[in-house]
Amino acid sequence: MSASPPPKIQRLRKRTAATQRQRSLRNMREGGITVLLFSAAALSVLVTIGIVFVLLYESSQFFRHVSIVEFLTGTAWTPSFENKKFGILPLVCGTMLTTGVALAVALPIGTVVAIYLSEFAPFTVREILKPLLELLSAVPTVVYGYFAIGFVAPWLQWGFRQVGYDLPTFSVLSAGIVMGIMIIPYVSSLSEDAMRSVPMLLREGSYALGANKIRTAIAVVVPSALSGIGAAYILGISRAIGETMIVAIAAGMQPKVSVNPAEPAQTMTAFIVQVSLGDAAHGSIEYQSIFAVGLMLFLMTLTFNILGYVLRRRYHQAY
Repeated sequence: MSASPPPKIQRLRKRTAATQRQRSLRNMREGGITVLLFSAAALSVLVTIGIVFVLLYESSQFFRHVSIVEFLTGTAWTPSFENKKFGILPLVCGTMLTTGVALAVALPIGTVVAIYLSEFAPFTVREILKPLLELLSAVPTVVYGYFAIGFVAPWLQWGFRQVGYDLPTFSVLSAGIVMGIMIIPYVSSLSEDAMRSVPMLLREGSYALGANKIRTAIAVVVPSALSGIGAAYILGISRAIGETMIVAIAAGMQPKVSVNPAEPAQTMTAFIVQVSLGDAAHGSIEYQSIFAVGLMLFLMTLTFNILGYVLRRRYHQAY
């Protein structure tokens, strides 16, 4: 019979076997986590592909009855009338008009708030003010809609009456202003994060050359954080284009080609809500039109996201 190995060798073998088992278990756990993360990423991609497929399939059914040229260039949108017209320009015009009013409110205010939080606010003030500001994004949009129709619209009507203009209750202006208020946290929070990532050395160099705080913020910090600020702007634009409840409640349901924000209008998302309430029969051309409108909305949002990606790549600065 062969002699058993010395105790020291036995202990070494047991330790090696235990180490191998631990390494095997660690590799199994890491492999499981890798599969879980890949599944999550793949799920998001598959959901996007599914959305695109549904939009394309249902839109193809719609475009069998309506030409793409008429859809893209027509100036009348009357799907519920006897003489049906499916020109999407009135809905696009209403969407862009409400988005323009919202951005006119959100971009300057959000940028100024971001500059203050990044460059001027004391630490305690920033830690209190930023979470409070971000609470605005947690308010349900239907609440914003009733705030627009119940508070902002009456005040706007009173102000317009002082100059002799009768503002209607439902208008692009009231909806756009409230949308802008809702978007401010998106713009200010992301812009402030981008500004705070700018190295302090750039600020100190500006101070050494004699610039004060406000000039340093505008001439040094903002250009250095331009890619992040641009991303915040693009997110705000996409958020405004896709907003539904505020415009459905406060903007009115009158599709028209107009550039006057004091008039009511209908946006693409508001039309989708209107048809989705059940007035149109499933499978009818009115029902299929919401997928064509949704495809147009998807393409507009995709365009702005691609533009934001290009701007980030072009103006991105690594520190």
